[in-house]
Amino acid sequence: MEDMTPNITSESRKEAAKAGKSVTLVGAIVNSLLIILKFVAGVLGQSQALIADAVHSISDLFTDAVVLVGLRMGRKAPDEKHHFGHARIETLASAAVGLALVATALYLGIKAAWNIHLHTEYHPTTLALIAAAVSIALKEALYHYTVHVGRRIKSRVVMANAWHHRSDALSSVAVLLGVAGARIKPSWHILDAYAALIVSFFILKVALDILRNTLREFIDTAPEPEVIDRIRQCTLNVEGVIETHDLRVRTLGGWHQMETHIVVDGRLSVTEGHLIAKAVEKCLMEEVPDLDRVIVHVDPEVEAKKEE
Repeated sequence: MEDMTPNITSESRKEAAKAGKSVTLVGAIVNSLLIILKFVAGVLGQSQALIADAVHSISDLFTDAVVLVGLRMGRKAPDEKHHFGHARIETLASAAVGLALVATALYLGIKAAWNIHLHTEYHPTTLALIAAAVSIALKEALYHYTVHVGRRIKSRVVMANAWHHRSDALSSVAVLLGVAGARIKPSWHILDAYAALIVSFFILKVALDILRNTLREFIDTAPEPEVIDRIRQCTLNVEGVIETHDLRVRTLGGWHQMETHIVVDGRLSVTEGHLIAKAVEKCLMEEVPDLDRVIVHVDPEVEAKKEE
């Protein structure tokens, strides 16, 4: 005997995808405007660092496109050919964003190290300083907005894209420091390169964290021990459950899917066993965060003892 309960309805999937699409489109518009702003201000303001930052911002448009595809495909409900849904597509999109962040970190780090080695000098104007400050403000605001939506709809790919927005803000911080330093004292121009080098390490760490999480999903790694303990405790607290075993949990698109066996009195009727399974499901749905789907197998106590 077994019972299965899906937690995410088709309607909620559509609403989540719509929210993710909206925040990503806002990000794409902001990114497009910033590319133009940085490039024009870099040319007119004589800042090579700002021009390079504009080139870096182009990568944001790529990740925005990846996120849109991931949300559209990954949030589709299960169908005849994909019985467990399409969440792996969203996981794959998260991996693509993570790789884009790795490329960004390497680009900034290598460029910064090369500028330090060559003692490259820039003599930017106030226009470049203003453009860098505007970029930081917009991208940081975009980061917080995207993180808020990503957490609300439980989307790893949207969260990953939020960090890509922040990486752009941090690279603009490096530009701001370099431009400000050069404006205050020309001999401080190297600040830009050192700041960019530090920022590149931070971005690389975030990228590796994203890739590690996506890899965990690809290989069906179990969630943290705290989640497993909460599932076991919740199951055993349901009246009529004698014991639980064969618990399996995996994560798809940031949501947990699980199955477990519960042992009940073998003298109970099928209906009574079914009601206990339903009570277990209800408890799990209420107590375990980010739970998408639950399958509960009901084993009679007599059968369990024979197997031993």
